[in-house]
Amino acid sequence: MSVKPIREHTGKTLLHRWLGEYSGGKHSYANPGVLVTPDVLDKTSGRTWETILEQNPWLKEGKLVAKPDQLIKRRGKAGLIAIDKTFEEAQDWINQRMRKEQTVESITGQLSHFLIEPMVPHQQDEEFYVCIHSLRYYDEILFYHEGGVDVGDVDTKAARTQIPTGTDVTQAMVSDGLLGKVPAGKKESLAHFIVSLYHLYKDLHFAYLEINPLVMLADNTVVPLDMAAKLDETASFICAQKWGEVDWPPPFGREAYPEEALVREMDGKTGASLKLTILNDRGRVWTMVAGGGASVVYADTVADYGWGHELANYGEYSGAPSTEETFVYAKTLLSLMLKYNHPDGKFLIIGGGIANFTDVAATFTGLIQALQHYAAEIKEHKIHIWVRRAGPNYLEGLRMVKAASDKLSLGIKVYGPETHVTAVIPMALGLQEPLPEADLTASAQPPVRKLIPTAGTKKPSSQKPAPPPSTHTIVTATAETRAIVYGMQMRAVQGMLDFDFMCKRKNPSVQAMVFPFSGNHYVKFYWGTEEILMPVYTATKQAVEKSPGASVFINFASFRSVHETSLEAMQYSQIKTLAIIAEGVPEQQTRDLIRVAESKGVGMIGPATVGGIKPGCLRIGNTGGMLDNVVMSRLYRPGSVAYVSKSGGMSNELNN
Repeated sequence: MSVKPIREHTGKTLLHRWLGEYSGGKHSYANPGVLVTPDVLDKTSGRTWETILEQNPWLKEGKLVAKPDQLIKRRGKAGLIAIDKTFEEAQDWINQRMRKEQTVESITGQLSHFLIEPMVPHQQDEEFYVCIHSLRYYDEILFYHEGGVDVGDVDTKAARTQIPTGTDVTQAMVSDGLLGKVPAGKKESLAHFIVSLYHLYKDLHFAYLEINPLVMLADNTVVPLDMAAKLDETASFICAQKWGEVDWPPPFGREAYPEEALVREMDGKTGASLKLTILNDRGRVWTMVAGGGASVVYADTVADYGWGHELANYGEYSGAPSTEETFVYAKTLLSLMLKYNHPDGKFLIIGGGIANFTDVAATFTGLIQALQHYAAEIKEHKIHIWVRRAGPNYLEGLRMVKAASDKLSLGIKVYGPETHVTAVIPMALGLQEPLPEADLTASAQPPVRKLIPTAGTKKPSSQKPAPPPSTHTIVTATAETRAIVYGMQMRAVQGMLDFDFMCKRKNPSVQAMVFPFSGNHYVKFYWGTEEILMPVYTATKQAVEKSPGASVFINFASFRSVHETSLEAMQYSQIKTLAIIAEGVPEQQTRDLIRVAESKGVGMIGPATVGGIKPGCLRIGNTGGMLDNVVMSRLYRPGSVAYVSKSGGMSNELNN
């Protein structure tokens, strides 16, 4: 998930650091407070109460407010805000609660992070409510002339102003649309503050920012007393310097693990997708699942079989991680599994759908290295390992795992695409008799499933009328549709041409490629058994001009440059469909692409897509996986059923 909540102290620190610049010096936020962590309990930590006081002498200069800073809602109503305290009183209040369990509503967790900030004496009528959040087509500012814990249902009471994507907000819009009930003497300053806050919100890639209450004192000084905020983590390549160091706290009730931080750091440095969330570190059921869609399906299936309370983790590794990345991921997962013993043993389910382009053998090489590293401990802890995987080189990968299992005496059960994607879960948990393991001598056929018995012949019901046409549609592909591919994606292009040939197209669907880091040249591909030359241009403009029949633009650019290159492609009226493959595109950039695409009548697939496929006509990118899966699923043959999926791997399972 790209949008993540941040600590109140982090949000206020950003306000402290940048409000002056975005308001032209008219507004400032002098003191974001100080964050107190469990380090204060350790005299050798270097972050004791003494050092905090030494670095923040203002703590002794006035009365203070102390409160937990752990994404807890309604702290005031839960009695978790201490006001009008001296430093010693605030210190004592925090010490009494630090590392103690606290129940807030229905959630119980340990209190570990506290915020101390100066108390701001003010009157009730000086409190306001302001919130900015982002939706698909616009940002919205909510304002209410009263604030505080008793503000009530602001969704129904607040005034609202919408700022469509690509436009800006003005003081007049804020003053006229939001501040109708604000005293005249405060309107101008408050409107200027909200406009400045919105500019800060956009430039720092916030996705949500709520201040309640926002206090405007008699001298028109503005102070945020309580703040909740979320940042778009995918924008870190744009905003990292402005953000500074940001820790992404877990929800209250769940501890933060250094292993999660390690995987998050790896994820930020790779084009693959690596995710890990620890749900229950003493749980017996652990998963290592390839693919975002498959990871959801596996977690749901574990819960459906009544083992949700034993589900230890949620995560994924996908997008063709390297052998080394898979090794570190698997090693991290195993180290967590081995932290606590269980007399009945544990289960590690290594699963995934039919991959589109991830080399299963390469990732399993990293997995085997991790298994070798912990082989003795795995046996000691009675960990039962079940594998179900498919995709490119899956046979080689499964053979390697089986050979390693035999060599290390781990007893791993291995299955391929002949087995339903989640069938290993009930078998691993002892809820179903194990099926025969995969025949690793040849490629598997699709799973054989029994027909569902029915009571009789069911008459088809009348269909609902079609919905009204949308202004944002994908142009229907035909056997003559042609594309331009941005990026030197040789395997993807060859896969598209193989699909074309199988569909008996007259011409290849890819007409040209764009690669800006070398001169214009040709590259060789196969059209059936013949060799053909594909032109490669350094600029999209050249490719479009030289390819008048191309109406689809398939963009393999990285998340760093895909916004710019996609906007450029949509300048040309012949481009009717745009596919954006990259994951990790910031939400603001995605919304801008949606705006431009809709204004130009361009159908957009993605970002974060494997592509699309129309049997008999066109294949975009790596959709459908390797050629053997395309053949096995008969995706080259036109049919009568269409569907949209959020998961490439799960699409292959459905096709299969």
